[in-house]
Amino acid sequence: MRASPPSGPRSVALVGPYLSGKTSLLESILLVTGKIQRLGKVADGSTVGDSSQESRERGMGVELNVATTDFMDLTFTILDCPGSVEFAQESADALVGADAVVVVCEPEPEKAAALQPILKRLDDLELPRVLFVNKIERASGRVRDLLEALQATSSLPLVLRQVPIRDGETITGYVDLASERAYVYKPGKVSERIELPADMSERKSEARYEMLEKLADFDDKLMEELLEDVDPPQDEVFDQLSKDFAAGLVVPVLLGSAEQVNGIHRLLKALRHEAPPAAAAAKRRGLDEDGETVAQVLKTYHTARGGKLSVARIWRGALADGAHLNGERVSGLFRMLGLQTEKVHEAGAGDIVGLGRLESVRTGDTLTPAKDSDFALPRAEVPQPLYALTLHAADRNDEVKLSGSIAKLLEEYRSLHFLHDDDTNEWILSGAGEIHLRVAADRLKSKSGLSVEMGTPKIPYKEAIKKPVTQRARFKRQSGGHGQFGDVELAIKPLPRGAGFAFENASVGGVVPKTFIPAVEAGVVEYLKKGPLGFPLVDISVTLTDGQHHSVDSSEIAFKTAARMAMQEGVPKCTPVLLEPILHVQIAVPSDQTSKVNSLISSRRGQILGFDARAGWPGWDVVSAHIPQADTLDLIIELRSLSAGVGSFTSRFDHLQELSGRLADEVVSAHNVTE
Repeated sequence: MRASPPSGPRSVALVGPYLSGKTSLLESILLVTGKIQRLGKVADGSTVGDSSQESRERGMGVELNVATTDFMDLTFTILDCPGSVEFAQESADALVGADAVVVVCEPEPEKAAALQPILKRLDDLELPRVLFVNKIERASGRVRDLLEALQATSSLPLVLRQVPIRDGETITGYVDLASERAYVYKPGKVSERIELPADMSERKSEARYEMLEKLADFDDKLMEELLEDVDPPQDEVFDQLSKDFAAGLVVPVLLGSAEQVNGIHRLLKALRHEAPPAAAAAKRRGLDEDGETVAQVLKTYHTARGGKLSVARIWRGALADGAHLNGERVSGLFRMLGLQTEKVHEAGAGDIVGLGRLESVRTGDTLTPAKDSDFALPRAEVPQPLYALTLHAADRNDEVKLSGSIAKLLEEYRSLHFLHDDDTNEWILSGAGEIHLRVAADRLKSKSGLSVEMGTPKIPYKEAIKKPVTQRARFKRQSGGHGQFGDVELAIKPLPRGAGFAFENASVGGVVPKTFIPAVEAGVVEYLKKGPLGFPLVDISVTLTDGQHHSVDSSEIAFKTAARMAMQEGVPKCTPVLLEPILHVQIAVPSDQTSKVNSLISSRRGQILGFDARAGWPGWDVVSAHIPQADTLDLIIELRSLSAGVGSFTSRFDHLQELSGRLADEVVSAHNVTE
């Protein structure tokens, strides 16, 4: 007899590439479990998931969707993660709280590569997973060919649990290899059991033996049975599947169609029996069962009516409405169904609930009853931003309001950054891509009524000089009473690249009194903010070599002005040159895309430094290069285009490099027009 499933609530994340059908799968799960009575459609904006205005307008998930439902005797909370790589942080934060994962993919071998970054993240988190091949009714090739392509992306062995039954080119049902039973799909209903088609017997036996062989790699008894040509009993097969899945040793592969509600009941039954209990995930996070209540925030929403809502996984203990966590009182405890909430009075270990109005709490925070606890569970890392735009309120009267609205936005999207660039005097919003930032702007409009304007950030060009000059300048003004008098001679010289700025006093004999020396330096520094080409001056040495003063009329302001005048007259004679920032960029892509990346770098005035295998990523390379910052602004867009959406990069400032010729003239001309 098959073992009973573990008791207690389960948390299951749905992940997969963009357009794989996760939101439709969530909808089907809610229909099958009786949580909804009618199947919504993504196309007409009627689904429980992707219900925000920004999701509806784009027809895609832009944030985590959470829905709790009951199947048979268990409570499941489904975490529907966005498929777009630009919202991958939503998935990363949610997966921290998952017991198991359903990886959703399409039945097209050429799209299999898009799964590798997703599966690598699951490997790092040691999360058990099942692979659900969605849209199976659209499959045009053999499932075994698809499985081969999918296996190339997975570090764990894929175990096919079902083989399709075909009527011509149409898939009409499946054979379950564990139970050896055949089923025919009934759109919108549970599949109906049928007799095994006669022409399927050989294929079923072949596929079942392949499944058992993979399971036998982890069980000596099963291996002996296969070697002795003994057909293992079904209960033993089911138990082995459950044990290997929960231990993260194999990845079961199931077939179905979310839109047709085909294979959903079978998927839920597999999760019911085989997804590990909540205690296993807590143990994986380093928590035992005893001790005070511990929860962790997986997502933050700012709702129009209920204010701030923190979706949290309870790892240990129990929570009641009104409890205190991290020094704040929980104002409402909720089960989630998309953006709908259902108030509950208490929740226990394994539950995922919404917590009302914890104002100081952020996504990823660990929650305990203690006010000042230093205990913290690891949270998902936030990667470096890949795309940036300037942002400011369309109406200057909204600038104050913008600050508070941005703060809420950053709480909802941890991978957004909003910083002031002191070099260009711009406010910069940066994130994972252009859609990510456009969604952020739309959300400011929909939630706060704020219209914003966005644009391309300026490049922080600098300028330097190529030859030395000595320049004298005198500031003299007499208008009755005390006048103004300051006279300086400055030796202006270039410094090596990256040396910055140096000021020295070499005057002798008190020609410039010591009290006025700081004023001379201040005048020089003030000029450095904008050189002859219009950009800040760097890598320059200025030495005060001589000067004159007047016992009555000299002052700090006079010497500061004289120094600035000397710089204005002298620096243009020093052959000023434009400097552009060069970034050290590391681009990660599948190895078969490396040659395309090399061409991409060359087309962006880059210098390839070399490449190496990407550590921990079989079949991937990392290409290192120096690329001008101006040519990296939209790098991620082209990189994703040539790598089927999986390529990424990191960058850091490396050095300033001289820019001359037509490009330099264009930069200077454009800058002077905008100034």
